[in-house]
Amino acid sequence: MSFLKTQSVTLNVLRKGSGTTHTPATIIVGSSKYYYATTSQPQRKLPINFTSIEEKWQQRWKSNKSLKATVNPIKSSYYVLSMFPYPSGMLHMGHVRVYTISDTIQRFRKMKGYDVLHPMGWDAFGLPAENAAIERGIHPAEWTTKNITAMKEQMSKLCIDFDWSKEIATCSPEYYKWTQYIFLELYKAGLAYQKEAIVNWDPVDKTVLANEQVDPEGRSWRSGALVERKKLKQWFFKVTEFAEDLLKDIDRLENWPDRVKQMQRNWIGKSEGAEFDFKIKSKKLEDSIKVFTSRPDTIFGVQYLVLAPDHPLVTKENLPSEQADSVLRFVEDLKKKQNMDAAEESKKGVFTGLYAYNPFTKEDIPVYVAPYVLSDYGTGAVMGVPAHDKRDFEFCKVNQVVDNIRYVVEPVISEVGKEVNLNVPFTADGILTELSGSFKGMKSEIARKEILKEAQRMGVGKPAIQFRLKDWLLSRQRYWGAPIPIIHCPSCNVVPVPKEDLPVLLPLNVEFSGKGQSPLARKEDWVNCQCPKCHSPAKRETDTMDTFVDSSWYFLRYTDPNNKELPFNSAKASALLPVDIYIGGVEHAILHLLYARFISKALYKQRAFFEVPGIKPGHGEPFNILLTQGMVHGRTFKDPNTQRFLKPEEVDTSDYANPKIIATGESPLISFEKMSKSKYNGVDPVSVIKENGVDPTRLHILYKAPPSEVLEWEDSSIVGMQRWLVKVLKLSQTLKTASQTPLPQLNSMTSVEREMYRFTNQTIKQITDAMMTTYSFNTVISDLIKLSNYISSTKDLQANSGVYQHAVTSLVKMMAPMAPSISEECWEALGQEKSIFEHSWPEFDPNALEKQELKCVIQVNGKTRLNMTISKELANNASEIERLVRGSEVGQKWLSDKPIKKLIIAKKGELVNFVI
Repeated sequence: MSFLKTQSVTLNVLRKGSGTTHTPATIIVGSSKYYYATTSQPQRKLPINFTSIEEKWQQRWKSNKSLKATVNPIKSSYYVLSMFPYPSGMLHMGHVRVYTISDTIQRFRKMKGYDVLHPMGWDAFGLPAENAAIERGIHPAEWTTKNITAMKEQMSKLCIDFDWSKEIATCSPEYYKWTQYIFLELYKAGLAYQKEAIVNWDPVDKTVLANEQVDPEGRSWRSGALVERKKLKQWFFKVTEFAEDLLKDIDRLENWPDRVKQMQRNWIGKSEGAEFDFKIKSKKLEDSIKVFTSRPDTIFGVQYLVLAPDHPLVTKENLPSEQADSVLRFVEDLKKKQNMDAAEESKKGVFTGLYAYNPFTKEDIPVYVAPYVLSDYGTGAVMGVPAHDKRDFEFCKVNQVVDNIRYVVEPVISEVGKEVNLNVPFTADGILTELSGSFKGMKSEIARKEILKEAQRMGVGKPAIQFRLKDWLLSRQRYWGAPIPIIHCPSCNVVPVPKEDLPVLLPLNVEFSGKGQSPLARKEDWVNCQCPKCHSPAKRETDTMDTFVDSSWYFLRYTDPNNKELPFNSAKASALLPVDIYIGGVEHAILHLLYARFISKALYKQRAFFEVPGIKPGHGEPFNILLTQGMVHGRTFKDPNTQRFLKPEEVDTSDYANPKIIATGESPLISFEKMSKSKYNGVDPVSVIKENGVDPTRLHILYKAPPSEVLEWEDSSIVGMQRWLVKVLKLSQTLKTASQTPLPQLNSMTSVEREMYRFTNQTIKQITDAMMTTYSFNTVISDLIKLSNYISSTKDLQANSGVYQHAVTSLVKMMAPMAPSISEECWEALGQEKSIFEHSWPEFDPNALEKQELKCVIQVNGKTRLNMTISKELANNASEIERLVRGSEVGQKWLSDKPIKKLIIAKKGELVNFVI
């Protein structure tokens, strides 16, 4: 697939008043209009031309072959990966933030001597491209490739050092061939299968809708019709096969945020309990209903059962004739519900006419159907214990199931005194009541085990484990996705496409109407084919794969992107995996990461890659460190009277601190919210960079907030970063004419040199630790600013001092990963010929970290009376410290000639307390 030329982009630049420039308020791409916040500032003259410096060094980097290192597994490799973007055509500030973070880390690791892999590609399949085809009359392939070209051009302005030789696009046949190959491998392993599942169905356009195509009122975004729920055959990956591994291996993810690990645990949702059999009391059926529960201790409180609407028993044949019609009508009405969440919340159900036998209470209990029970979760049936479950209690009341709710567990003795409230369920563990038969008086924890033993003895129950996790429904009735490589034959049924016939190409000459079947299903010359087994006429699968499939293995393809024989070379992938650090938004903390972990573990189990002993940990986990960055929020204006979001051109922001609504002169409501078109608070990265420079913008992003926190974007303080960069450049230029002086030995330094050397090494240690562990770039920049201020304030050292030169060169090197262009300019000013990125990261001298002089707090009877400076050698010399203190004027006042009862030295000599 060829990438087309960048689409034309029109910038509407608004101007208001002399000397004030408004950044672009709208950008029109094709037929889409993007509104951007106008952060107008009085036009300021920059002390240096950041743009010309950045362009100069970008050209130098392109021509410098020594900077284009390839990953060599023999060397110490380091894999830095940022989540690849969807090619929407426009970069947003979230992109700039994540790529600035990843670029900073990878440049630092390169300077530390690692062979770094830092690739980039495009998550290029998906619904927006198909919508564009319908709405704008442009083919998804053309729309996608134009957007990729536009975004790649924008990325080039950010000074991000991506390895573009590894570039992939998931919509390219060279990529999705291997997505199809992996599907076939999973199918062969029994991990891909087809079954019926409920989908959203548009009854007007006769098409399946994704969840995002259904509005909050349950209507189709295209036709406006109320969406129905319909069963269709769908393809699934058996994620549940790996549920236990996916859960227990979360504990191995020591370098993941705790909240992300907990989100994964909750999504997998392991419950340990029991499965009980309730025999059905019916002339039609000789069957039983299996029910899972995590509370076997409440078995005597089961007063009814509830089935999922699509439970196998809910059919005309199985239900009593007098109830069948009303039950099936209830189920059909549910399928037409525009808001299934509301139906589930209502707790409304219908009695089936069936009864089941509770083997413990020896009574027949009614069986209901309700939408809150899901067929693909557990057994598709739940037991109703209204006394001890909030949902069951509400269902019982709404449907008037029983008159008397039976409480079989009560609070433990220590809590008695507060009687059980019969108007609310008691959901905690407690003591079993006399209604629990022979188990009366047992604590819930013990009763669960004993009741389960009795159930096993009676043959009506067994221990069971249940997961909330469901298998991955990957079928999509859309065009713009990887075709599922399956052929349906009347004689052979489901037949995999032979691997030598891959890829199953997505036909480009299709029509988009937005109605009826997918364009693939209507393309008969593509659908009709020959069965690979019996060679008789057959049909292709017309579903395409969920785009999560594409993004669940792309990090593997990056290790060997040009392989034409396999998705990746096993040895290459094994040497580089797991990814050392994975950077992206926390909004992908559940499904994307879970699916990537599943695919990785499935391929690891099949030995597609393996653990390299002594290199990196394995277990099939794809990502070692996970760095989730917070969203970028933009300044938002609202009309105080109507609460309407205001467009940029409606607000005068020439006075940044006091904006006014142009039409009324009123002050708008101001807040920081997630950037979006509807709130008109987006910020155009290209305009910000053009106005302020790349390096100041990068530093501003890193400085405003730690990576994991929300960044409230406002560019009024970028000027602070600009001034600091100018300051460092001037420091570098002062050394240009100074003679190169070697660093003196530690013991031959003057006290001033020794303190500057200590301060520099302390800064190197702190920044190195942060770059390798905490990724707190805001404190890194703060420490660098402190170092530059310290250097500037040391007037006792001349530019030809080796210690001074060491401090400045260390400062510039440590600044380089975050501000690459200006650092190169500083490095050149220092008289260096090679790129700064061909030099090593500064190492700290541990011997230099100890202070030669200590600022000592002197206390008398615990109260601070004096501060004095003492040499490090005197830190533990009590008699000498006493002599110095008594010799001072303040010491004489508080100690005079009084005897010392006790002298306490703490904090390595920095705190001394005289007890008199």
